[in-house]
Amino acid sequence: MNEYLSLAEAAEIVGKSKETLRRWDNEGILKAVREPVSNYRVYRKDDVQTLLGNLFDEKSEETISNYEEPLQDYSVLELFAGAGGLAIGMEKAGLKCAALNEIDKWACQTLIKNRPNWNVLEGDIKNFDFSEYRDNIDVVTGGFPCQAFSYAGKKLGLNDARGTLFYEFARVVQEVNPPICIGENVRGLLSHEKGKTLEGMISILDEIGYNVVPVKVLKAIHYKVPQKRERLILVGIRKDIDILYEYPTAHQKIYTLKDALKKGSLFENNVPKSEGAKYPKYKKEILDLVPQKGYWRDLPLDIQKEYMGGSFYLGGGKTGMARRIGWDEPCLTLTCSPAQKQTERCHPDETRPFTVREYARIQTFPDDWEFSGSIAQQYKQIGNAVPVNLGQEIGYSIIKFMNQLVQAKSQKVANF
Repeated sequence: MNEYLSLAEAAEIVGKSKETLRRWDNEGILKAVREPVSNYRVYRKDDVQTLLGNLFDEKSEETISNYEEPLQDYSVLELFAGAGGLAIGMEKAGLKCAALNEIDKWACQTLIKNRPNWNVLEGDIKNFDFSEYRDNIDVVTGGFPCQAFSYAGKKLGLNDARGTLFYEFARVVQEVNPPICIGENVRGLLSHEKGKTLEGMISILDEIGYNVVPVKVLKAIHYKVPQKRERLILVGIRKDIDILYEYPTAHQKIYTLKDALKKGSLFENNVPKSEGAKYPKYKKEILDLVPQKGYWRDLPLDIQKEYMGGSFYLGGGKTGMARRIGWDEPCLTLTCSPAQKQTERCHPDETRPFTVREYARIQTFPDDWEFSGSIAQQYKQIGNAVPVNLGQEIGYSIIKFMNQLVQAKSQKVANF
């Protein structure tokens, strides 16, 4: 069975749902075999790797472009800005950063060090009044943390969300009154509190005068990011504006770890040398046994049981444990710590975690973007960030929306 993957494991590695893999089996795209005792679907590892090679074929031609030239300057107010992943992306797209708010002092130092001209508002968002920006900001963005609300009635109002960071996001949107606001979060928000948290957020934006575009989860690998990361995007359009917002179009070319760390189409040079975390001796000895694109199932059975402990007998693929990334695949989602047992992301050739600069490359930060604080703080800032290239593609979609708004206003004046 070491040569086979369960349905859950194959789905996690390929980055598709179990339903998709069942359909692919029926259509002959990725054939499963039946485990003789349980009759469950299992997949030959070689077949899965062959399919991955086809999915991430470096020769695939890119024909998609979301680029939009701004008709005038458009301004952004960013909340929960972190180390600047989304802000750099917006800047690269052509948007102007009016101000950023962030509570973490090390992330603020990172922002100030790299962009001394940016207006960085350090501190708890609750302590800031943003009404000075009213009607002077084109888009408010923010990666607010997901928190549950208390439900007093059928329709959740703004006051019911007091004490949560989404309340602060909505409060700022209400104070600033931008044409468009964009929140981003983890995919798990879709199912958080059985979907009620997301329903509450949509209800609150409706109450303060914004129609919410159908929520979408964007896969970073479709937006020039060599990483299997997903972000839920929540877009609100002010109710007096009758213009459709369109999400950025997914790119055809999928970038791999090789694209992230080596000179090529994503970066003009190999990744710079930098400091990084190290595995303890015991973990290094374990991971030395894992091949490229392998994980704990590739270890000898006795070592599997010892390393996994009680998890060995639990369900699920757990394909992030003792995982070594391959050069020819996108990296798994980076976390805030590169050496946690549940989420190992081992270098393809060397038995070590990715360095700080390798981490930054996988998140598509430019090499000259310096991170402040200890090594642990730097990993945390990078792991929490929106990938820069994803931010840039979202930035183009905002410019497209704002260009249409400017044109509509010009037409209205011409017809008056």
